[in-house]
Amino acid sequence: MSKKANSSAAPATAKQPAIRFAEEADSPAQKPSKLKQLIALLLSDAGATLVAMAELTGWQSHTVRAALTGLKKKGYVIDSDKLDGVRTYRASAPE
Repeated sequence: MSKKANSSAAPATAKQPAIRFAEEADSPAQKPSKLKQLIALLLSDAGATLVAMAELTGWQSHTVRAALTGLKKKGYVIDSDKLDGVRTYRASAPE
């Protein structure tokens, strides 16, 4: 016996890609990326602790450290100080 396709089934349609309008892409209400927020925090005079960076981004500490390594590779100079057992990181922008 041969098997016939069910003729009552609707034909499969391809998914349409999401359309992004220029107004949506350049919306001033967009929040800066987590990496940009991290950079802003590191460039501040006060710097940031690992705990503060993890709370800001929602990342785990090893992910924050990996981001710091990535910033070093992009040319940022990352310095750290340890005061009373708490390490504070600061960055200076690449030239």
